[in-house]
Amino acid sequence: MYVALVVLIVMTLAGLAMLRQMSSGSSIAGNIAFKQAATAVADAGIEAGRAWLGANAALLEADQPANGYYATWAANVDPTSTQWATTRWNTAPVLAPASTGNTGNTVRYVIERLCSLAGPPEGGAQQCSDSVPTSGGGESKGGGSYGEVPAKLPASPYYRITTQVSGPRNTVSYTQVVLN
Repeated sequence: MYVALVVLIVMTLAGLAMLRQMSSGSSIAGNIAFKQAATAVADAGIEAGRAWLGANAALLEADQPANGYYATWAANVDPTSTQWATTRWNTAPVLAPASTGNTGNTVRYVIERLCSLAGPPEGGAQQCSDSVPTSGGGESKGGGSYGEVPAKLPASPYYRITTQVSGPRNTVSYTQVVLN
């Protein structure tokens, strides 16, 4: 009888250990699913930032903190840092839940023009990450199919859109896209 009781206790403890192991596995799978959902929703923030850039071309030479736009890049590009929390995320626009599919995630975005100074993207001490050259000689390019290079092409700096998605179970996801 004592042997049966000891075996029963050992089997109960083994069952509880297996139950706990399965519970933590389900928790890990759930956390991964929340992280993937948060990363997928980040596209809505990137699209909102891209749409804002297209609709506000006349405002791109100066900071617009209320709209999450900065005409210069931040010295620290770590969106998880305290500096970003106080200077960028606090004023970043928050997307409406309907635009994120009512997933329970909060999406913020920040747009930075990749230029060293505010103002026009060319001239003076300005340094921008340009997608096209800002000057050329107008000469032919060695007989290839390049044709003539115009004497002056418009400057077109790159823009970095950073999104922060906060969701259930303290899920936080960051994505960045550089576009022109």
